[in-house]
Amino acid sequence: MYQGAMYLELKKYWEYEVKIMKKKIMLRSILGFPLGMALGYLITIIISLRWADGYYVPCVPELITFMGNEINAVILQAFLCGLLGVGFAASSVIWEIDHWGLVKQTGIYFFIVSVIMMPIAYVTYWMEHSLTGFLRYFGIFGLIFVIVWAVQFIIGKHNVKKMNVGLHKTKRE
Repeated sequence: MYQGAMYLELKKYWEYEVKIMKKKIMLRSILGFPLGMALGYLITIIISLRWADGYYVPCVPELITFMGNEINAVILQAFLCGLLGVGFAASSVIWEIDHWGLVKQTGIYFFIVSVIMMPIAYVTYWMEHSLTGFLRYFGIFGLIFVIVWAVQFIIGKHNVKKMNVGLHKTKRE
């Protein structure tokens, strides 16, 4: 096969891969929005159970003040939680780019979700509006990211080990 034909084949393959990736991003985004809203709602319930003395606290008082009333604040927070869901879900396709190493995947994914999370956390007053508040929130976010990543890594490693054991049993039989 000459070089020009090889280039065309690679170009077709690349276009096919990009098309599939775009489709996955769209499907995950569609699912991510309601999942993000549901998770945001669940978090407000958990926070209310823990700290609200029997009352439901849908969002922080600063957001209510900023938005003028509670319903506007809740609508904004629900929408932004949906956007968070879209961001996390859509960017999860990064983990399927096989020719990238784990460090590159992790770094790019963390960068993308941080760029999405930090402005939303600021707008919703989930963080104190100061440099210290930003750094504290970012540190907590980073710590949670590392914990979730480590758990996922351990689960993945365990699953690969189980598959390898299964493959070795099949070869022996």
